[in-house]
Order: sequence, then C-alpha cells, then structure tokens
Amino acid sequence: MTSAPQSSVRPGAEPLERDGDSTGVLLVHGFTGTPQSMRPWGEFLAEAGLTVSCPLLPGHGTRWQDMNATTWQDWFAAADGAFNRLRERCETVFVMGLSMGGTLTLRLAEVYGSDVAGVVTVNPSLGTDRKVAVLAPLLSRIVPCLPGISSDIKAPGVDEVAYGRVPLRAFASLRELWAVTAPDLGRIVSPVLTFRSRVDHVVEPSSGRILLAGATSCTVSERILEDSYHVATLDNDQKTIFEGSLEFVRTHAVVSG
Repeated sequence: MTSAPQSSVRPGAEPLERDGDSTGVLLVHGFTGTPQSMRPWGEFLAEAGLTVSCPLLPGHGTRWQDMNATTWQDWFAAADGAFNRLRERCETVFVMGLSMGGTLTLRLAEVYGSDVAGVVTVNPSLGTDRKVAVLAPLLSRIVPCLPGISSDIKAPGVDEVAYGRVPLRAFASLRELWAVTAPDLGRIVSPVLTFRSRVDHVVEPSSGRILLAGATSCTVSERILEDSYHVATLDNDQKTIFEGSLEFVRTHAVVSG
C-alpha cells in the first residue's frame, strides 16, 4: 500500500467514531473531501443509538499534493479496515457513502456479499461524461492538478472542508476504481438505497443509471433530492437523507436478525 506524506490534518477533517449498540454504520466521504461532510449524518445516526465510524481516507484532509501519493487501493484499504473493525464490535454492519465514498461502499458490498447488511449512497460516482477525463493519466505526467469543484452546496453559507484542486494522479486512480466497481455491481446482494440530487455539478446522472442498470441481484431504491447539489449531506435535503437512512437501517437490521 502506498504511504502518503505526513501532513497536518485540517480542522474539521478528523475521523469520527461513536460507540453505540450492536448495529454498526460505516460512513465514507468523497474524493478530495473529509469526514466533515459526513459528520452531521454520523452524529444523527449515533444519537439514534448506532455505532458509527467515519475514517479519514489516505491523502485527504491535509494538502492536495498528498492525494497524488495515494491510489484507490489505499482508499479502499482504509474503508475495508474500518468495516472489519465494525464487524468485530457489531452484529450487523451497514455501509454508507457520499460520491467516491459511495463507490467504495458499493465495492465493499461486492466483496463481502451478505456480510454487508445494506448500502446507502449519496450521489455515488461510477464514471463521467467529461471527455477530458480519459486524458487524466497523460495529463498527470505534465501537470499535478487542475481546478476542482468543492462545496457544491445549494444552501447558502455552508462550506465543505475539501481540496479546491483535483490531484490528477489520484483522479486517474479514481477512474480505475470505476472500472473495477461498475462491472461487478451484479455481485451485490445487499439492499441498496441511493439518493441522487436532481442538480449535481460534480457527478452526472449517468452514474445513477450505471448503478440502477448494473445492480441486478439486489433491490435498489432511488430517491431524488430536489433541493441539494452534490454535497447533499450538508445541503437542504440532509434531513431526508438522515431520516431515510435510519429507517433503512431499522428495516433491514430486523430482517438481518
């Protein structure tokens, strides 16, 4: 596994851990983001009595340069480790993620099958319609980063703790994660609840179509968010996400025993 340079973690980007009952929830943040985007969600679930873990993924929460020293395998290993630590403490474990975090949780469901009690994703990324993306491996050898889109939030006065640049080597690795995850969606047997913002300036609707078309071995429910942009966990529809995910957990935790 690649080791990222050691840098100071930005205020607000720290991991989130909350002890609760025997039902665990893994929360995974997005590409260039941090647990800050998941913290209100995690606190809501913890207040409902659940055990919650939201790790800071390698290369994130410090400097954008650190991300270029990491790959999707590093990010997945961090999510995988947190998932298995929850499995040791809890009888039932759900996985939930925003954007790339949603991609990583879907990958966990592909790998672990019914050991994942359920999946909740918010604007998961499984590809892009931007033609320039195919040039990322080549561009990354010339320039280290490009301007990015962070804080894609409709609610006024709300900011995301995230990089304002897209580290290109890391982005090229994200494309590899898409290439691994999308073809294996049919392996998911856990129920899936996915939230998709009607207007999203980061992830196009095609990712949602890929998920719905590919996850053929499980039940998938899609809910459209009408009043939020990409970082919907910090936006106007966060209550819909939080309450919907808790209802999902309570429904499927009972079914799972």
